[in-house]
Amino acid sequence: MYCSLRLLEILKVIITFNSQLKKLSTKRTLYLKYILMKKILGLLTSPRFLFIYIVLTLAIPNVALCFTEHMPVLACIANIVLPVSLYAFLMTLSAKTGRQVWCMFLIIFFAAFQIVLLYLFGRGVIAVDMFLNLVTTNPGEAMELLNNLVPAVATVFILYLPLLVLAAMSWARHRTEDKAFLKRVRRYSCYGMAVGAVFIALSYVAYPKDSDFDYRAEDHVYPANIFYNLYLACHESSRIADYRNDVADFRFNARSVHAADSAEVYVLVIGETARADNFQLYGYGRETNPLLSKTDGLSVFRHVLSQSNTTHKSVPMLLAAASAEDHARLYREKSLITAFREAGFHTSFISNQQPNHSFIDFFGGEADDFVFIRSAVSVVTGDVTAQTSDERLLPYVQNILAKKRKKELIVLHTYGSHFNYRDRYPRHRAKFLPDTPTEAEAKNRPSLLNAYDNTILQTDFVLHSIITMLGKSGAQAAMLYTSDHGENIFDDYRKRFLHASPTPSCHGIHVPLIVWTSASYRAEYPEVVSALNANREKDVQSSVSVFPTMLSIAGISAQCVDDVMPQSLANPAFRSSKRHYLNDHNRSVTLQQAGFADIDFEQLKHWGIAQH
Repeated sequence: MYCSLRLLEILKVIITFNSQLKKLSTKRTLYLKYILMKKILGLLTSPRFLFIYIVLTLAIPNVALCFTEHMPVLACIANIVLPVSLYAFLMTLSAKTGRQVWCMFLIIFFAAFQIVLLYLFGRGVIAVDMFLNLVTTNPGEAMELLNNLVPAVATVFILYLPLLVLAAMSWARHRTEDKAFLKRVRRYSCYGMAVGAVFIALSYVAYPKDSDFDYRAEDHVYPANIFYNLYLACHESSRIADYRNDVADFRFNARSVHAADSAEVYVLVIGETARADNFQLYGYGRETNPLLSKTDGLSVFRHVLSQSNTTHKSVPMLLAAASAEDHARLYREKSLITAFREAGFHTSFISNQQPNHSFIDFFGGEADDFVFIRSAVSVVTGDVTAQTSDERLLPYVQNILAKKRKKELIVLHTYGSHFNYRDRYPRHRAKFLPDTPTEAEAKNRPSLLNAYDNTILQTDFVLHSIITMLGKSGAQAAMLYTSDHGENIFDDYRKRFLHASPTPSCHGIHVPLIVWTSASYRAEYPEVVSALNANREKDVQSSVSVFPTMLSIAGISAQCVDDVMPQSLANPAFRSSKRHYLNDHNRSVTLQQAGFADIDFEQLKHWGIAQH
């Protein structure tokens, strides 16, 4: 109400001055315009206006989350009354309102971050993974994303930048709020916090841990949940930082059961943001796999879900024996690269991404040859495509194969289909057009989808090129390709975009998984190929099965990981396991508990994928 009155007052001043200006000389007019602007600025920098301004703008995420998170009424009331009362209380701690606004900068920053998150994903609070992504996402990726989030960024600037500017001006002018007003608001805000606390207590009683909703204040009260997630992110970073020391003495004691004199090459290709929905191999209506669809020796697994929708979680689970059900294993064991090395293989890890100080870096560092090509090679061009295209991996593969070593493992981490899609393929391979505009808006879905499909076409070319090189190597060879996670491209009414949402969707975890074997491998190990083909229609969790499958294909045994070997896709006795997802707090949950909506389960049914 106060803000409305203030705005009406400003409008009245403007109208009055405007009528007077018409009757005056130019010199007098300029003077009065100066007076007018001074008057308006005085009203906008008044402590009372700033007080109401910050409380209302900070309350926006609290109100929005009540609708997006589908919380019960009690939880919604608690999520509004308590935090908004707290905002008001904090503003009463100093009469210098402008300074106090800046003291609350962190909360303002989180509010802005939260609005952008809701724009992208439609729901979810700032998660642990979001904080970890801030330190594991390279600046190039961040700028590509921000450049295409104009509406969200504009909204944040309109809401919060004027607040900070006006607060700074008020602070500089030493303007202070009436102490009687502050005392009165402080008393009412304390009442509000007490009421909010009561509703939190009632929520715990109404929705205990064994109920369908499972109410927790650290999960359902904004911004307490953000600060809790920040704490968890710091804790996770600390555990990751200690990883090398924790596993220094770890050994798989792995050995190869294949003939010592046989020439073998195994390639693991980790895709980025590739969803199975858009692969021609999986029934997609467009020819996005014209080369692979004509390639012999492919085993295409059709019912595969990842256990995470974010790279820094999903890739380590592909490379290690850890999974959502046994995630703690990640901190005490090394990756399959070490297992291959112990079994007598030369190992190479070649990444088309930037180092990010995560498990991906640690696991890659276990290899004999360890290269981030975007850091190792300077690209003398401003062409983003030339710098990020996965074709740049192919010469490295060729050089490794040219050395003709008897036992070879190559792990490739691609840039795949990561947004901005249009920058991931050369223009001459842009088959699906138009592929602009690229701004993250639902109305641009046709062009975004065209660009995304072109990235899958590019992946098809890269994979086929690797297969061709392996076929010419003369070695018994196999290649496994899967993606870390999928992607949302404004697929339904939720208008979700990208990945890494705190609550996953079916499109975000439905991934391709393809195994290719050479003719010589198929002749030497027909039982392995037979098992692979027999398991193609079974329900698979990539995070569980990639590690044991790679060891099985290469004929590597290690007693300490015998417990995960039954989940190898090369195991004739493979049985589908219950679907799990690694949530934001690193807890293994069901798809229902992870936040899958009815439309997600309907889509899984359409794909023929088990929901449990």
